Amino acid sequence: QVQLVESGGGLVQPGGSLRFSCAASGISFSAYVMSWYRQTPGKQREWVATITRGLSTNYADSVQGRFTISRHNTKKTVYLQMNSLKPEDTAVYYCYAQWGSTKYWGQGTQVTVSS
Repeated sequence: QVQLVESGGGLVQPGGSLRFSCAASGISFSAYVMSWYRQTPGKQREWVATITRGLSTNYADSVQGRFTISRHNTKKTVYLQMNSLKPEDTAVYYCYAQWGSTKYWGQGTQVTVSS
């Protein structure tokens, strides 16, 4: 059974930091391209960041320079370090794994940026 389990969400003040983790099981993690997406009520899910098998990274313009995606293949975990958080970063964040046409989503974790 494939599972992507996110952790690390919560409430943080503007300008603060959080780090997400997404632990995978049931997949050959190192073969997968891993990404983070986010979604706010009434809006489509938005891509945030991707890290490839070769450790190349890409970021949405809205988070470039503030967020860092990384992975640890032995631990089968992908991370999202979020710094300089803004209220507009408030969303449910989802972990996403893709290998060709095979795709899996995590259950999501809430981040609220508010004073």
